[in-house]
Amino acid sequence: MKKLALLGLSLLGLSAAHAQDSGGIRLGVKIGATYSSISGDQVSQITGPNFNTDLGSYKLGYNAGIGTSFPISSDGFFSFAPELLYNRKGYEIKSTQKSGLPAGVSSVESEQQRVLHYIDVPLLARINADGLFFELGPQVSYLFGSKNKQQTTTKFSNGDKDKVQDDSSFLDYTGVSRGDADKSDLAQFDISGVAGVGYMTDGGLSLGLRYARGFNSLIDSKNTNNEPKAFNNAFTLQLGYLLPFGQ
Repeated sequence: MKKLALLGLSLLGLSAAHAQDSGGIRLGVKIGATYSSISGDQVSQITGPNFNTDLGSYKLGYNAGIGTSFPISSDGFFSFAPELLYNRKGYEIKSTQKSGLPAGVSSVESEQQRVLHYIDVPLLARINADGLFFELGPQVSYLFGSKNKQQTTTKFSNGDKDKVQDDSSFLDYTGVSRGDADKSDLAQFDISGVAGVGYMTDGGLSLGLRYARGFNSLIDSKNTNNEPKAFNNAFTLQLGYLLPFGQ
């Protein structure tokens, strides 16, 4: 992780030294989908039981923000691409009960989501090859909000459904009851490693896919004696439009 951070800082300095000569600075917007979850040995301390870490159980969210590109080499083969993004991450838990139910009830489906609102700052080194690009580097993230959502769907034998939304309090990993928008049980900052691939046209339209893995535990353990571990995992698919700037 330290190597990734040093790489990003080194590229920032190089970009400042060479961007003006290359004349290829780009600035624009990015928007896309986020597919995220959390993982780790003690992940159940945040989620509770019945949590599935399989890829198919990730939560769908979205991201949007500002993207830039600073050429490092004169031919544009190497560049530095910092961004400022809002990213809606989190996790969800789904379970279905089909036995031990009252007469006339065929199943009870429960769905719980915890939405995590982040400001992400990726600091990425990029290799550009005839439109195709590869990117790698660190990402610094700030958690500014959390929201708990719960829904229970009761299905009856006659085909009727009854949905109940309950976004009330929840128990955190210490057993303390928290409000639906409370985030005091979670770490405020995260540092991730990011890797991605994509394609950008000469006109600045791009499509990219990247993966980010958190290195800081999401569990805020400053008031505990142990060090429980749970980490953010997120795939993002982004559509971007970056135009030449200052030319």
